[in-house]
Amino acid sequence: MNKKYSLYFRMLFSALGRRLSRMFIAVLAIAIGATVLLGMLTIYYDIPRQLGREMRSYGANMILVPSAETGNMAREDVEEALVLLPESKVVGAAPYRYEAMRINRQPITAVGTDFAQVKKTRPYWQIEGAWPQAEDEVLIGTDIAQYTRLKPGAVVTISGQTKERERFSAKMKIAGIVKTGGPEDGYVVMDIAALEMFMDTPDEVEVFELSIAAPAEELAVLEERIRQAVPAVTPRMVKRITQSETLVLSKLQALVYLVTIVMLFLTLICVATTMMSMVMERRKEIGLKKAIGAENRSIVIEFLGEGIVLGLVGGMIGSVFGWFFARQVSMSVFGRGISFEPLLVFATIAISLVVTIIACILPIRRAISIEPALVLRGE
Repeated sequence: MNKKYSLYFRMLFSALGRRLSRMFIAVLAIAIGATVLLGMLTIYYDIPRQLGREMRSYGANMILVPSAETGNMAREDVEEALVLLPESKVVGAAPYRYEAMRINRQPITAVGTDFAQVKKTRPYWQIEGAWPQAEDEVLIGTDIAQYTRLKPGAVVTISGQTKERERFSAKMKIAGIVKTGGPEDGYVVMDIAALEMFMDTPDEVEVFELSIAAPAEELAVLEERIRQAVPAVTPRMVKRITQSETLVLSKLQALVYLVTIVMLFLTLICVATTMMSMVMERRKEIGLKKAIGAENRSIVIEFLGEGIVLGLVGGMIGSVFGWFFARQVSMSVFGRGISFEPLLVFATIAISLVVTIIACILPIRRAISIEPALVLRGE
């Protein structure tokens, strides 16, 4: 039995070795197909994560609001809801609280928040000057800056009343001017700890914005989980963001499908053409084998073995280049690397083998249809 297999492999590699140029073309075609295949599979697998991170620059995709019609959320309820979210996918979580105050006796809406988290949930904010670094520093909206003619570095008086109607007044420094094109242009934004101190009602928020790197389906699951576990908090998806992310993701994945299918089809045609030309070159050899008693089964096994070798070699070479291809695409498009998935490499080699075997079907059928008598007579 060992001699039989040894003879088979010697015949197999001898046949491949005598036609190196054609083998090279076939392996090159399979390798190019495998390169694109692994690249597309890796990108397809990684697109939701990469796109989710990119879409976070457009703002939060979930908000938490009070379940009751009036009143604010207790911070402990918000913290209970946050525990239910996967920490690795939470890009940012910013609290917001709105109160009526005055700046240099001019009525304004003051917003308390966490500036470190705002940078993550609202990275589109344009700041003239600097972000506040202390509790006595604020941002003013560009509309307020225009009609008050205040600039970064100016000191203003923030005044108002607490919930108990006690008056307060404090000097605050303008660290910067915020411009968003939205309602923030008409607000004064300060650290939430300073606002809570002024209002004498700590640990309360009106809105909590969440930026989560997850697709719409997963967000819906998280939304329902919070709703069931924390009755005092109502989670809501920001549909403008989630729908846009879903639409872009579906179009990118459809493009990946199309490119992959086209490349596999072209690979199949190239391999089939190369194998067919090999069959035509070896007509006399095949006819002679059949004339001395070779069965069609042995002819099929021989050509199928050659195809499997080509598929394995091309698939492995393509997997190496495919990884670098996917990494380069990810760096160019998203500006960050990708994770290596061994399962995708095995899938690429397996698909390359399947495509090669399919490409061999027509040439093999042509080979077993050869009539020894006609071929040996030179017809």
